[in-house]
Amino acid sequence: MRTWLMIPLLLLTMAPVHAAEVLKGWLEWVHEVEMRVVESGVVEDVAVSAGEQVKEGDLLLRMDQREARAKLLETRARVARARVGTEKAQRELERSRELFDRGLIAIEELKDAELLQAAAVAEEEAAKAAEASAQVALERTELRAPFDGIVVARNVWNGAVIYKTLQQEPLIVVAPNRRMLARALVTANVLRRYRPGDEARVKVGGSIRAGSVYSLGVQAVRVELEGAVYYLDIIFDVKANEVLRPSETVQILSP
Repeated sequence: MRTWLMIPLLLLTMAPVHAAEVLKGWLEWVHEVEMRVVESGVVEDVAVSAGEQVKEGDLLLRMDQREARAKLLETRARVARARVGTEKAQRELERSRELFDRGLIAIEELKDAELLQAAAVAEEEAAKAAEASAQVALERTELRAPFDGIVVARNVWNGAVIYKTLQQEPLIVVAPNRRMLARALVTANVLRRYRPGDEARVKVGGSIRAGSVYSLGVQAVRVELEGAVYYLDIIFDVKANEVLRPSETVQILSP
């Protein structure tokens, strides 16, 4: 082989190979939702436990609903009475208009009938608003899962008396479990190499997952000898029926 043909081959062989940067990290939930009740009452049923998988809309907790249901029934009865009053006032108005057209009553009597009909309509609308408010109050006696996820913590049991102004800790904490964060502590120099949305890979239990940069730390977590360190978060999808937990160790691989 001629010498001039071997030179490019030799240069390719001697070219440096850049290995992927490896960062040690751990898992975190993307976010957690702390759930509390907005009205005081007694806990009737806690339907979930910590570690349980839930679907959006699943019942998590129910308060005693007797008072809320009674108020809802009362407002529905008020709506029914108001509707009867509106229908009666409408009939009286139509009758007054007919009599006025025939010249049998004065304009003042027609105006009075119009005012009574308007007042009846307003009373029915107020009754409907009270019914809607009572319906909301009833719905607030329950806590339901805001999304598919996992129950991270349960801090309440059946029979507990809850005061809405004295809930020092959430009753139930829920986190989405379809995606998770791989978090690492890095210096500012390392952080500058990344941009939100950049591709990255996460090695979890021997399996490598495709992910992307989710967020870059703005405030330092702490200051060490080599300088300030910040959070670098990589988001990735969790496999179906896979159970991953925060604090599990992982490796973050840059492309």
